[in-house]
Amino acid sequence: MSKTNITAAELLELMNSGKQPVLLDVREKIEFHTYNVGGINVPLAQLPDYIEDAGHNKNDQLIVVCKAGLRSRTAQVLLQQHGYTNVLNLTGGLIAIQKINNSL
Repeated sequence: MSKTNITAAELLELMNSGKQPVLLDVREKIEFHTYNVGGINVPLAQLPDYIEDAGHNKNDQLIVVCKAGLRSRTAQVLLQQHGYTNVLNLTGGLIAIQKINNSL
């Protein structure tokens, strides 16, 4: 079975390595503008429309993020139902990334 989750530490390591993963932030726009780690902001309610038009390769790695990991888990399932094969959910959401950054 392929991996379905990515930890905050793994995501930060990936981003710090110079690779720019495709991040989908499924929070509302105001949340995204308040704090984000980059990526494309597609609120969960708009995701079904976005999926149809996005043009992502369905085998490319997509990482879905939200505040705590719940909305992104829903987005992950939705993407998988649309044929995306390599979708990772950020465990603990952006809160987990903030905890790491605050401890540095």
